[in-house]
Amino acid sequence: MTTASGTREVPHPREEVWRALAVLETYCAVCDVSYVLSGVAGKGASFVCVPGRLDGRAPAAGAPRGEIVEWEPLRLVATRLELTPETWTTRIELADAGEGTTRVTVTVTHEPRTGGRLVRRLQRPGMQRLVRRTVDGELDKLPAHIAQVAS
Repeated sequence: MTTASGTREVPHPREEVWRALAVLETYCAVCDVSYVLSGVAGKGASFVCVPGRLDGRAPAAGAPRGEIVEWEPLRLVATRLELTPETWTTRIELADAGEGTTRVTVTVTHEPRTGGRLVRRLQRPGMQRLVRRTVDGELDKLPAHIAQVAS
C-alpha cells in the first residue's frame, strides 16, 4: 500500500470548498470526468466515473466503480475507486484556517490487488512517485474546482 498526503489553504469559506470538492456533479470540466451517482450523496453511495462527457449515454459496463466510504458534511469525504488491478482511496478533509479561509488536506492511497510481493517491491518507487504526483495535482486543481462552482 502506498499513501501520500498534502495540504493547501484556499481563500474561500468551507461551505464553498465543500460544494466544489465533495458534491459529485454529473460532469467535472476541471477533471474532464463524468459521474453517475446511485442514490443520495453520502456514506455508502456508489458511483461510476468515465473520462469525458456522457451526454445522456449510459457508462460502459466495465467503467470504474466507486463508493463514498466516509461522509461528514463540511468536514470530510472519502471515496474508494475499484479498478481491476488496484484500489484507489481519496480522502479530503476540510478545516477552517482563518476567516474565509479553508485548509484542504488530500490523502491518496493506492493498494494493488494483483501481483506478488516481488512485483510490488519492484513497482513501489514508481508508485510512490505516482501517488505523490496525484496528490499534488489534486491540490493544484483546487482553484479551478472552486471557480467552477462559483460561476
